[in-house]
Amino acid sequence: MSTTAELLKGAAELFPGEVVTQAHVRHFDLPLGVGRFALITLDNGHDHTKPTTLGPQSLANIDAALDQVEKEAADGDIVGVGVTGKPFIFAVGADLKGVELLKRHEDALAIGKGGHDVLKRLANLAVPSFAYYNGAAMGGGVEIGLHCTYRTVSAALPAFSLPEVFLGLVPGWGGCTLLPNLIGADKAVSVIIENSLNQNKQLGGKQVFELGIADAIFEGADFLEQSLIWTASVLKGEITVERPLIDRGEAWDQAVAKGRFIADGKVHGAAPAAYRALDIVAAAKNGDLQQGFDAEDQALADLIMGGELRSGIYAFNLVQKRGKRPAGAPDKSLARPVTKVGVVGAGLMASQLALLFLRRLEVPVVLTDIDQERVDKGVGYVHAEIDKLLGKGRVNQDKANRLKALVTGVLDKAEGFADADFIIEAVFEEMGVKQKVFAEVEAVAPAHAVLATNTSSLSVSEMASKLKHPERVVGFHFFNPVAILPLLEIVRGEQTDDAALATAFGVAKKLKKTAVLVKDAPAFVVNRILTRFMGEIQNVIDEGTPVPVAEKSVEPLGLPMSPLVLLELVGPAIGLHVSETLNRAFPERFTVSPNLKAVVEAGKRGFYVYDSGKPELDPEVAALLKQGDTVLTEEQVRARVLDAVAQEIGLMLDEGVVAEAQDIDLCLITGAGWPFHLGGITPYLDREGVSERVNGKPFLEAGVASVPA
Repeated sequence: MSTTAELLKGAAELFPGEVVTQAHVRHFDLPLGVGRFALITLDNGHDHTKPTTLGPQSLANIDAALDQVEKEAADGDIVGVGVTGKPFIFAVGADLKGVELLKRHEDALAIGKGGHDVLKRLANLAVPSFAYYNGAAMGGGVEIGLHCTYRTVSAALPAFSLPEVFLGLVPGWGGCTLLPNLIGADKAVSVIIENSLNQNKQLGGKQVFELGIADAIFEGADFLEQSLIWTASVLKGEITVERPLIDRGEAWDQAVAKGRFIADGKVHGAAPAAYRALDIVAAAKNGDLQQGFDAEDQALADLIMGGELRSGIYAFNLVQKRGKRPAGAPDKSLARPVTKVGVVGAGLMASQLALLFLRRLEVPVVLTDIDQERVDKGVGYVHAEIDKLLGKGRVNQDKANRLKALVTGVLDKAEGFADADFIIEAVFEEMGVKQKVFAEVEAVAPAHAVLATNTSSLSVSEMASKLKHPERVVGFHFFNPVAILPLLEIVRGEQTDDAALATAFGVAKKLKKTAVLVKDAPAFVVNRILTRFMGEIQNVIDEGTPVPVAEKSVEPLGLPMSPLVLLELVGPAIGLHVSETLNRAFPERFTVSPNLKAVVEAGKRGFYVYDSGKPELDPEVAALLKQGDTVLTEEQVRARVLDAVAQEIGLMLDEGVVAEAQDIDLCLITGAGWPFHLGGITPYLDREGVSERVNGKPFLEAGVASVPA
């Protein structure tokens, strides 16, 4: 049998690029005359912008610190051991960069086993152990604390989670086993499954305490000092920590069933991680911790060697790295300052844009429209949203007043835009209308101003073609809801110059959006892929496949919503408009569904009614549908849809719509909410053999979102 030290040494050799975390031990006397105490501080030597992670060498350092304090505890030299982190960070879990490099199941098993062997020593010391969650704690960081006897949490802690299931793993260093045994299965399932699958939702310090994960909560300013006073009181017997009795009966089984229901709703059985985690939680009911740890090791190793985790890490890296350094963006030194923003239009989309620019840039924002009533309504919307932020405590009264004073509305574009640096239009999606608006804006805007269009499918080059200075026009395509979806497709027209483009990327960064550079091609990236995807669903319905069969066919992808529910969100009229735009560009691949046309002409907002709370086909829509007699199975529909998507992505890459397949995936994850476990879409198409079948080659090289060869 390998020792823990040997396991970790072997793992460290496989992972040479680890940012190593030190485990510094210092000693001092606790208050109240309780005795000498050992405090282990986890610190990777960088500031809070590079959070502490736990790779193999880092675990080995914690192991060495525990060798020291274990002996001191056994010899009676100390009365307790604490663990805390550097300023603002406790620890954010295993270092995923190392996981990507693993090629063998036994190496993956060593990661799980090594972690357990080190952390469970905290529970087996001769003296009580304390975790002081002083800052961000995720994954393995949370699990360090779960192995301790007691835990305190800072009220200022911003982010606490077990995000493993979100990425395609399980909390594998004790999380699945210890958490339900600490706070009960129901609350544990919420943290491990529900929060994780809900876009990796984070808990704040107060919630960590209320859930019973932490035994005490203290203000951030003197958190460690207060935690140590509390520790002394616990060790002296002045404070007794009461923990609730865990219901190991039916409530436990119901919690696991609830978790399965949530997982089915989110991933439809398409990704294994949630189900593996729930199996371990279910088995943890008997309180046998070692059995649970062994199951975690096995699940961790199996999942590390599986495609979903590799896709999850790939997706995570796209969002965290590529999303912050957009491929093909010009040198940022070319960007011009933006001290005032103009918005053409005051409808819902324009008002949402005005609010976003106002909140992020904190510069004057002016809206214009064709009549005073619309202008007032747009400004009124922005004011009402600021009041909501004030009500929730997200801004104070002073800031709310300042923001409201910065937003104005005028009818006269010359008055509004004469000193604006960045002007965006959000008017009706019709080429003639947009060209007219840009001509009016160009006549009054300063020479340096960037003119941006929020078009979802029209040609930016054509829109700019009649202007004196088409080089300053750029596509700036947001996704609805603007406040929530991070993607911003930045479109370079044929004439767009580097200064306008660099300014657009600079603004996108201040807006905290994920910007992707896109060629001026019909419908750009997300709408083109979604329209091809939806078009194929509509084709099979038109040909005769029942609506429920077509809808269910793509459930195994684990998408955030079914195709026809998505159509309802987008609006059937917009869906029809984009399909008509693409049909004009590529008639051989994009169809215009006569049934969709009929639904739009009848003024229907979608295919469904929700009288029972669940979506059911609207009888009035059912009466409109004219179908052929070709009925396909779910499998046949899914194959057709995936083949169509793979073909379209292949063509887009050939056309140079984006730099690489990675940008397609980044767009689908951040603009359409496609799941991390698919890696967007191209890793899934590769994994399922669709890319090879349709295009004769995979989109990504082996090892990019898969186990290295």
